[in-house]
Amino acid sequence: MPAVVFGPDSAAWRPRIGLVLGAGGVLGAAWMTGALVRLQDRLPPVADVDLIVGTSAGSVLAAALRCRASLDEIVAWQCGDATGVLSESAVLVAKEGPLPPLPRLRLGSLPLARASLLCPLQVPPWVGASGWLPHGRGQHAALRSLVSALHWRYQQLSGPGSSWVGDPTWIAAMDYDTGRHVLFGQPGAPRVSLPEAVVASCSIPGWYEPARIDGRRYVDGGVRSATSLGALSGTDVHEVYVLAPMASTEPDHPLRPHLRIERRLRQVITRALLRQAKALSAQGKRVTIVTPGPGDLAVMGANLMDPRRRQAVLEVSLRTSADSLARLDRVRAA
Repeated sequence: MPAVVFGPDSAAWRPRIGLVLGAGGVLGAAWMTGALVRLQDRLPPVADVDLIVGTSAGSVLAAALRCRASLDEIVAWQCGDATGVLSESAVLVAKEGPLPPLPRLRLGSLPLARASLLCPLQVPPWVGASGWLPHGRGQHAALRSLVSALHWRYQQLSGPGSSWVGDPTWIAAMDYDTGRHVLFGQPGAPRVSLPEAVVASCSIPGWYEPARIDGRRYVDGGVRSATSLGALSGTDVHEVYVLAPMASTEPDHPLRPHLRIERRLRQVITRALLRQAKALSAQGKRVTIVTPGPGDLAVMGANLMDPRRRQAVLEVSLRTSADSLARLDRVRAA
């Protein structure tokens, strides 16, 4: 990234910024909300960054930001204090529990399950495994209500013809029959409404019903990639900020067996994330990654879909994210 730009427009030049919001369930969204509050001083108005990429839980925050919801409003929603058009979705969220409804007794995706057996080298193991999960029954009533309300309000303010694609926003999902990574909002992707895109991105296999769009079935984009950071390869952004709730660059060492398994999964996700970041760095992009630390992980526990921990995770993130960014500043200064 150039330090000085010559020419008549040099005074107005600023780096193009990308914001990547990763998968992480209910608690990942709460953690990212706290991190965004602490990150906002380093960015232009968060809703005005040049490109936002949201995956699963990150897609919800990406949609809220692009619909001009303030961070104060997002924090209030996370705390159950939403008012106005968001109050109905807050009521629906309060009814959600930490476990999924009993799934249907059939494979979630027979084509993907078959491909994992017949073409194992062409289908990543975790993608193929998602096809073997049972067909989920969960409904995204609260999520659809939230995004629909935000988008309706945004259109009232911006005009009925306004489109969420107008401000570059990519929402990651996965085609459940092919395993293909899809970024709604990206040129060439299927055209969908914002609520449809977010519901698809958040449809965890085995937990929620796959989202049907133009005859195709889509599920959680986090199955394919926890952050979709690699999608920024070749783009014109100069600086990238990544919030990755499912990774951890500062792991802890819990004693409970189920937590140790969860931390191993985090290690795999973290290694993949760092490889993607190094690849972008080789293209001249500056990548800043923020992940939960030991304090956050202790509050999160193993079930990232447990809404009872939402406010506690948010409160801890407000403190730990500030500390993480301050340490990053000291390292860069040194």
